[in-house]
Amino acid sequence: MNQKKTFALAAFAAMLMSSAAWAETELTVYTAIEAEDLKRYAETFNQDHPDIKLNFIRDSTGVITAKLLAEKDNPQADVVWGLAATSLLVLKSEGMLEAYAPKGADQLKPNFVDSDSPPSWVGMDAWAASICFNTVEGQKLGLTAPKSWKDLTKAEYKGHVVMPNPASSGTGYLDVSSWLQLFGEKDGWTYMDGLHQNVAAYTHSGSKPCKMAAAGETVVGISFEFRAAKSKAEGAPIDIIIPEEGIGWDMEASAIVAGTSKQEAAKTLLDWSVTKKANEMYNVGYAVVAMPGVAKPVQHLPADIEARMIKNDFEWAANNRNTILEEWTKRYDSKSEPKS
Repeated sequence: MNQKKTFALAAFAAMLMSSAAWAETELTVYTAIEAEDLKRYAETFNQDHPDIKLNFIRDSTGVITAKLLAEKDNPQADVVWGLAATSLLVLKSEGMLEAYAPKGADQLKPNFVDSDSPPSWVGMDAWAASICFNTVEGQKLGLTAPKSWKDLTKAEYKGHVVMPNPASSGTGYLDVSSWLQLFGEKDGWTYMDGLHQNVAAYTHSGSKPCKMAAAGETVVGISFEFRAAKSKAEGAPIDIIIPEEGIGWDMEASAIVAGTSKQEAAKTLLDWSVTKKANEMYNVGYAVVAMPGVAKPVQHLPADIEARMIKNDFEWAANNRNTILEEWTKRYDSKSEPKS
């Protein structure tokens, strides 16, 4: 065999080895996306990028945030795909995110992209607070459906309200931080003192209160609109109530974890996460997505839900997270469900 052929074969073998290595690229992805949606998200991504396998580590927002912070000096994740922006702002302040501007990020709504250039995170969709009210159980007990957050402090709801614990649930935290913004800090804590009198339990999942209301295990479940719409679409006897004061919200967002050895694959996922196809996928459940002009109304949710979301100060919510959670835990943790 002459030298040219030997060189050509060696080059071909190297190319095959390189292709094989790329074909086997696996990303460890930390996420708080609803468990039932992960398979659909992975399959949709793999339609365009079959050469990247996504290994999800999934838990509630607070748990994933705590896990990432605990692993700061020895990161285990390559990418975060679907975690509260308030959590990512905390990680950013700890220097744990790799700044990167995904291709097409300039097409997103400005408030869905980190303000730094290049950004440390990019948004996907928004999830917002809502109340799931079981009409059958409410009628049995002679309860009227609430119209506002403040209605939930009325004596008639004593023992009939379930809401998420903000230390473990992103939905719980957006509730608490939004009440402090809506009512002011002093009156916000006074409101939560009153609400606490009526709460039967604080769950460690943002979707669980609505699932409980849907199953008739409680009358009032403070949850988020995606879960509420899904439960109602499945036939649950619930009314979805958007409180008249306005609703707190957060956005699911994505970022590259600083120090990953799989930067190219991580960038590929971030690039894909901001595409129109990805935004259409998010819109299956979420009424508000990052790309303008994509979202179609979600069944059972009001068409104007984005207009009913409060002006949320994410920086304030992130910077005061520890202080707020310490105060909340001191006051109310006695009614939290045991951690499994």
